[in-house]
Amino acid sequence: MRIGELAERAGTSTRALRYYEAHGLVRAERGANGYRRYDEAELRVVREIRALLAVGFGLDDIRPFVACLRAGNPSGDVCPDSVAVLRRKLAEVDAYLDRLGTVRRQLQTQLTEAIAHREEQCPHRRPQPCSR
Repeated sequence: MRIGELAERAGTSTRALRYYEAHGLVRAERGANGYRRYDEAELRVVREIRALLAVGFGLDDIRPFVACLRAGNPSGDVCPDSVAVLRRKLAEVDAYLDRLGTVRRQLQTQLTEAIAHREEQCPHRRPQPCSR
């Protein structure tokens, strides 16, 4: 299939396909006229790339998944290298969630203290800020 058809079927742009190809993730054959021709298997590869990009994977992280598909596996996440990337990415997400939890607790404490301070300074709860 030609690049436009692959882009349409995969839900992406021709520019994205050329980008993936430039990074060695997508393979195209060239016809005598110089046009790119893609095998049907590239549709699976592009869909895998798009799904992984959508959840925050970088192109280098995606390589093992593509290699796994190209090795004939039904899914890109069944190979040991892909599983290792998934484990590492999950650890990164867990660490990020821990950091967000810490930030949330700090903000909640700051907000609680600010409200308590305001109530101490403005017992009448006027709509305008207290001038004290």
